[in-house]
Amino acid sequence: MPGDDRPARPRRRPRPFGLRTRLVLAFLLVAAVGCGTTAALTYRAARTAILEQTQDTAVAAFRQQVETLNVSLPVDRDGLRNELQRIARQGKPRPWRVYAEYGDLRVSSTERPESSVLTPELRRQAVAAGSTHGSFQRVVKNGTPYLTVAVPALFGNFKGLPEARPTGLVLYAVMDLSEEEANIGAMLVAARDGALPALLVALVPALIASRGVLRPVRELRHAAHSMGRGRLDTRIHAKGSDELADLARTFNESAAELERSVTELRSAEARARRFASDVSHELRTPLAGMLAVTEVLDEDAGTLDTDTARAVRLISAETGKLAVLVEDLMEISRFDARAAELHTDEVDAAEAVRKTLQNRRWTDSEPDAAGPGRITTELTDGIRVRLDPRRFDVVVANLVGNALRHGAPPVTVRVYEDRGTLVTEVADRGPGIADDVLPHVFDRFYKADRARTRSAGSGLGLAITRENVLLHGGTVVAANRADGGAVFTVRIPL
Repeated sequence: MPGDDRPARPRRRPRPFGLRTRLVLAFLLVAAVGCGTTAALTYRAARTAILEQTQDTAVAAFRQQVETLNVSLPVDRDGLRNELQRIARQGKPRPWRVYAEYGDLRVSSTERPESSVLTPELRRQAVAAGSTHGSFQRVVKNGTPYLTVAVPALFGNFKGLPEARPTGLVLYAVMDLSEEEANIGAMLVAARDGALPALLVALVPALIASRGVLRPVRELRHAAHSMGRGRLDTRIHAKGSDELADLARTFNESAAELERSVTELRSAEARARRFASDVSHELRTPLAGMLAVTEVLDEDAGTLDTDTARAVRLISAETGKLAVLVEDLMEISRFDARAAELHTDEVDAAEAVRKTLQNRRWTDSEPDAAGPGRITTELTDGIRVRLDPRRFDVVVANLVGNALRHGAPPVTVRVYEDRGTLVTEVADRGPGIADDVLPHVFDRFYKADRARTRSAGSGLGLAITRENVLLHGGTVVAANRADGGAVFTVRIPL
């Protein structure tokens, strides 16, 4: 939207295991555990109920049939077989296979007189001394479940006998439980198949819950990003009484306090800059007169006595330093007010550096304060670049002057082209720059007295250098050489 100055929201990077994903997975895990636990308990209870009901029905019915057994002793094989077939047909809940054992006699309702499903344990329980109630057992044979029941025939069951005593005849019933196991298996499959739809249904409240939890978190992230971009008036709409609402209110309180503090700091900084600018302007006029007077005094210093001449030269030197400081403050004030302008021209970079060194008498051929051999150059000719000659002159002069004051000779000035940029390097052979000083070398009024010799400068030279380089769209960095000394590298786009 035209004119919309709202800060753009940061692009959301994909997070495979972000908070939203973890919340949804946790919700689904709880749902899955709940479904699994419920299904397991239901399966266990249903299985027990089905098997016990079938078992109780079969045992009671078989015992009742044995009580109505109509055979005489000694046992007649054919009559007993007929009775076993009758009992087998009347089996509940479904027909049985019935077997009888009497001493060595083996009779059944089937063609096979004995069953391999009957276990020795069941036989021992059936013929145990005094056993009159019988027993049962569930057996799995070749993957097929069976219910086996053993009931002894009692003397009391026969007509005319007064009491119930074991006769030695034991009847066994074998019933296939495949149908019950199939029903139980069907219930398990139904529970398993119902778990997936249940999880899909649980996904909906999981997404809704995660959305409700993450909305305040996203708002907090956007607000923090907005504040990081300088929008200190950013606030979060806090509602409710939960922990996230408390977090939002705490953020708003912190943001308000931060905004107040930053506003006060900015106001104080603006007042300080305005004061420096005003003082600099006010000092320029009297300084101009003082400089004119000191020039005259310097010319006549030779005619004065020794002490007076020394005082005159001291006043002249200090007045010159004061003039430099005032000019530096004026320059910084222009940068702060964004009033600094570029007046560009196409120049030869190597030639511009040579002029800077010659104008300040820093070349090897000039017997100046720098001294022969203290500055060496490696300048690549023919590099044409569009820049502001005056400001580029200030950049080179400040870096070389800084190296001469704080480093050790020789100071090397290099100019070359690298990947579409003009590179200007100024290196010295001094002690280098301490690691804790490196991040601050371009700060205003910063003097690293512990790492370098005592400076007589204003502490604004490198700050002005950086502002001039930034004005050209370039960069300047300070570092230490591997073989000793500091190196300043300026890169300006061609």
